[in-house]
Amino acid sequence: MNNICCNNKIEMKEDLINNAKENLLKKAKASNSKADLARISKAVDMSVKAHEGQCRANGEPYVMHPIAVAEILTELKIDSTSIITALLHDTLEDTKVTIKDIEKEFGTEVAKLVDGVTKLAKIEYQPEHVKQAENFRKLLLAISEDIRVLLVKLADRLHNMRTIKYIKSAEKRLKITHETMEIYSPLAERIGIHKFKNELQDLAFAELHPEIRKSIMSRLEFLRKEGISLVETIVNEIDATLKEEGIKAEVTGREKTSCSIWRKMERKNVAFEQLADIIAFRILVNTVQEAYQALGAIHAKYHMIPGGFKDFISTPKNNGYQSLHTLVMGPEQRCIEIQIRTFDMHEVAELGVAAHWAYKQNHAVSTEGTQFRWIRELLEILDNASSAEEFLENTKLEMYYDQVFCFTPKGELIALPKGATPVDFAFSLHSDIGLSCIGARINGRIVPLKTQLENGDQVEILRSKTPMPSPAWEKFVVTGKARAEIRKYVRSKQHEEYVNLGRAMLTKTFQQAERTYHEKQLSSILEEFKKESVVDLLGSIGEGVVNRIDVLKAMYPEQKIDKRFKNPFSLLKFKSKKSPAIESKSLPISGLIPGMAIHFAGCCHPLPGDRIVGIVNTGKGITIHTADCEMLENFSGTPERWIDVSWEGTGSEQYVGRIKVTLSNESGSLANITQQIAASGANISNIKVAGRSLDFFELFLDIEVKGVHQLTDLITSLRALDCVHSVDRYKA
Repeated sequence: MNNICCNNKIEMKEDLINNAKENLLKKAKASNSKADLARISKAVDMSVKAHEGQCRANGEPYVMHPIAVAEILTELKIDSTSIITALLHDTLEDTKVTIKDIEKEFGTEVAKLVDGVTKLAKIEYQPEHVKQAENFRKLLLAISEDIRVLLVKLADRLHNMRTIKYIKSAEKRLKITHETMEIYSPLAERIGIHKFKNELQDLAFAELHPEIRKSIMSRLEFLRKEGISLVETIVNEIDATLKEEGIKAEVTGREKTSCSIWRKMERKNVAFEQLADIIAFRILVNTVQEAYQALGAIHAKYHMIPGGFKDFISTPKNNGYQSLHTLVMGPEQRCIEIQIRTFDMHEVAELGVAAHWAYKQNHAVSTEGTQFRWIRELLEILDNASSAEEFLENTKLEMYYDQVFCFTPKGELIALPKGATPVDFAFSLHSDIGLSCIGARINGRIVPLKTQLENGDQVEILRSKTPMPSPAWEKFVVTGKARAEIRKYVRSKQHEEYVNLGRAMLTKTFQQAERTYHEKQLSSILEEFKKESVVDLLGSIGEGVVNRIDVLKAMYPEQKIDKRFKNPFSLLKFKSKKSPAIESKSLPISGLIPGMAIHFAGCCHPLPGDRIVGIVNTGKGITIHTADCEMLENFSGTPERWIDVSWEGTGSEQYVGRIKVTLSNESGSLANITQQIAASGANISNIKVAGRSLDFFELFLDIEVKGVHQLTDLITSLRALDCVHSVDRYKA
């Protein structure tokens, strides 16, 4: 009896698989007349044999999953190579099949694609979020070589989401769902496959917010029952309007997904009943000219809602999407959304990148086109990120976006995320432009760099000859590329300073030990300190991670460490002194408001000769800042408080400038710099020790000078002293 039952189960499984195989072959043939059914059939057989004995969470034979993924791809009218890849995408990880086996049976192209899509091996001893970031990094690299890797991966994720209810672990379901919502749904939108994007988003929404989705679906069901005749009425009236103008068109009504409805309710902060476009209407025509004629007919018939028109035909989205969108007060006095596009545009809107198969001629899709610019930008972020988590964070910034369209002075159209600033604009043009950005003009007017761009803005980037990005930019940029580039530059400059300081510290240490310092000799001890290069070792010394005495001992084990290596300096106290308000008439500054008190900002210490800006503080007078002071960003939202001011001369007054000095820890060093300051005719008003080591200490000095030229000359003379490692003007 048991044998009979077992035989029946085996026969049932075989029938299930055979039926699935036949359905796949039919769909492949229907979607692509050139489909290689023999190779597809061969791939099914190989997958069946490889996954023999394996079952999914719902009890089905595992091979039903790759067959289902292949079926989903046939909806895109995809090539046979991609379908074969889908059928074999789990064999490398879950079975004994090797990459050589696949290459032998189906060729190098299929083997390479399967290798790219294969589920990624687990990364041991890493937190879960690091695993996700690392897996996405590898996926991106695979996508950059052939976009079909992403198509198969999206179909794989779509089928997994359709069957997610069979996974018993709530934690695992939640992880998969979040990943779908945060990564795979935006990726589907990026390549324009809205049918995948909408279903992935809605399936994830159902898992994350089941009660909310249930409520929305019940309301939609009520609308369907009540509004069937209304939808037909509106479709018929729009169709009649177009026929009166001699326009042949296909008019349909469609219901939006529960997730998109919920997001719009949240974004607009309105109730379900207040939404105007729960059901959107679509007009399909043959030519672009007919699309604009149809728009004219609709606007002539119905009142357009202000701010409700978008032209994505003349300015397509990055993923190639083209359509006219308009909100009108339509039939039955209903506010409705109408989309107008050609049949070709509709195919692109539904199938995205799959509508333009470059590899129908047997070669992979190139990622050089404008619609794949985002992939190249993500690769740049990958190069600049210091960790997998940082990469994933910046990637998500790139994935979620409502676009604004801006123009360069030459008329080039640049699409950016909503909320983007001139700094984001600069980095989108080129990394070098972003790094050298010092200002921007929007529509001919100079604006703060944190100004948010709007549709139609013409943006001109003002540049310096050398890179000088501000770390403060990271607080307001919205693109992942800009943030990654800023972080990379800040890290490199910081490391450069650490290397220079480490080199100076080590040179001094060797001198104290009466040893000759040869940088090349440090290569012999790199392994001991687990460093890859001498530069890394010097940077670690400057940062304080590696003790320079330990380096000396490693080089010269017999070296004795005595009191010469001890620090004789004690901490100097810093006394803050606020400058009193000064009457404006006593200052050599033009553009001031008569009778108002003037303060010099303590953050940047402006001096005669600096470019300056005045900020009006109610009840306190005017505060003078240098034009490049980072604190000015805080007043970008109140331009009425800004006044144009400038120096008329230096006069006889003394002004306070602040410098930062890195000084050797040796007898007479402090005396040398104070003598030099006195000799230059300047005076020290405040002093603070900011940091110290056995060989160096950092000083902040407030210096009374007549202007920026005197301070610049003083800095130059201090740099000439042997005891001074570095000295620069300091602006907090």
